Amino acid sequence: MNTPNDPVQLVPGNSLITKTPEEGRQLAIKMSRLIIKVTQPDAAVRERLRSVYAEDAAMLIAIGQTVAMEFATIAAANNYWKRIARV
Repeated sequence: MNTPNDPVQLVPGNSLITKTPEEGRQLAIKMSRLIIKVTQPDAAVRERLRSVYAEDAAMLIAIGQTVAMEFATIAAANNYWKRIARV
């Protein structure tokens, strides 16, 4: 368990490379959650805010957009490495 002074590893395993798109999507969700954790390190505050965004369609859409941006980054990294391996 991280304490407030422990650094959060923002790229789990220090790699964006995944075996499958499904693993990439799961990594994108995890990375999106880590962004929230770093932005609001107080777990009690995060817990209290969940009920706010759970009822707000705009906030839920924003969450989806954040995951999509992370997934695009992961997909780009995976495609880049696949192209390099073919050269």
